[in-house]
Amino acid sequence: MAEGDRREREEVHFSRSPRPALRHLGSRDTYLMKGGRMNSKLSLIFSRRSVRKYQEKAIPDEMVTDILEAAMAAPSAVKRDPWHFIVVKKEETRKQIASLLPHGKMMARAAAGIVVCGDIEKAHDQLESYMLQDCSAAIENALIAANTLGLGACWLGVHPRKDRMEGLRNLFKLSPNIIPISAIALGFPRENPEARTRYNPDLVHWEAW
Repeated sequence: MAEGDRREREEVHFSRSPRPALRHLGSRDTYLMKGGRMNSKLSLIFSRRSVRKYQEKAIPDEMVTDILEAAMAAPSAVKRDPWHFIVVKKEETRKQIASLLPHGKMMARAAAGIVVCGDIEKAHDQLESYMLQDCSAAIENALIAANTLGLGACWLGVHPRKDRMEGLRNLFKLSPNIIPISAIALGFPRENPEARTRYNPDLVHWEAW
């Protein structure tokens, strides 16, 4: 893709970016939102919320690619990049995924879904913990990217629930080294949860426990 085309696509996407309602407290970049005072420069993180209701509107393939590019910009132990992403747009397949996830019924009504898998053979030292850390970093990048592009998203847990893992393994005919970790439901939001943080100073330890 030409650089000019990419720049134009980025500008279109960012023009649709959501911005949380913030109440300014003073001259500094500090705002009051539900849950505490937060730096407005980090609003795209604070406004990233689990969205479960979506408009009946298709997501362009290039927007999904943007999200996956952001996901694969995540850190990975020894740069092993053990992640794989199954993009699902067909309604019938999304309904099958939803039937396998007790808390994932919104997947059936989403515009698209992404099943995130890890390749244990590619993970650093072939250790599950490294694979899970790498893929979780990629998932969070994807969620923030979706929010930045004006989409709603919801992280649906799969690993370590054996029934969910086996269900997705059978649905997509995954090889033994590919482990389903999570699913992400995506769509243009029909709800806009308020920005917030769960910051708790009691959980922060400076210099010592």
